[in-house]
Amino acid sequence: MRTIGLIGGMSWESSLEYYRLVNEMIKNRLGGLHSAKCIMVSVDFAEIEEYQRLAQWDRAGEVMAGAAKSLEDGGAECVVLCTNTMHKLADVIQKAVRIPLLHIADATAKVVVQAGLRRIGLLGTRFTMEEDFYKQRLVDRFGLQVVIPNKAERDVVHRVIYDELVLGDIRPVSRQAYCQIIKNLVKNGAEGIILGCTEIGLLVKPEDSAVPLYDTTVLHAEAAVEFSLGDS
Repeated sequence: MRTIGLIGGMSWESSLEYYRLVNEMIKNRLGGLHSAKCIMVSVDFAEIEEYQRLAQWDRAGEVMAGAAKSLEDGGAECVVLCTNTMHKLADVIQKAVRIPLLHIADATAKVVVQAGLRRIGLLGTRFTMEEDFYKQRLVDRFGLQVVIPNKAERDVVHRVIYDELVLGDIRPVSRQAYCQIIKNLVKNGAEGIILGCTEIGLLVKPEDSAVPLYDTTVLHAEAAVEFSLGDS
């Protein structure tokens, strides 16, 4: 079993899910008393959110690179960045270490393509939905067509993430809003929906959608477990 390195804290609500998932998956695969060999470096999200908001991505990159180096120095054999948005800095992180970064978009897109889908809806932070670092990777590497909500809906999705979900505040009214946005994406041809923020899976569930939901937290954790057990 190889050691998984986790960069968490963005937010710790979803980082908690990562830790639970990788350990449950290892136990289910190996049985008995087995649990995951893993190391986590958890950053202060208040600091990272400020860098995001002020577009100080160089400073955020320094923090992410430092966290990755700490994992490598501690014996981790891969880096799992427990957030979608900060994959904007994936190249910066990968250049800082010799061990591989397991990209969350790749882990997700592989499953989407295996399901035979070609047109996919994307929910996430404003950065993830609007910038190319995530969407274009889905297009260029996997041939997917990506559909995002309109401007007003993107504002709702982003606000709920930062004002509620990262604080563990799960509101029925926000679930209803997300469900309507998902319905609108389906009307625009989405055959499935990528939950492209690691907290969204805390709010909406498969039963809330007429099309498949692809929870990036779960799929990224699965990729980490496959790496750990030598399946990829």
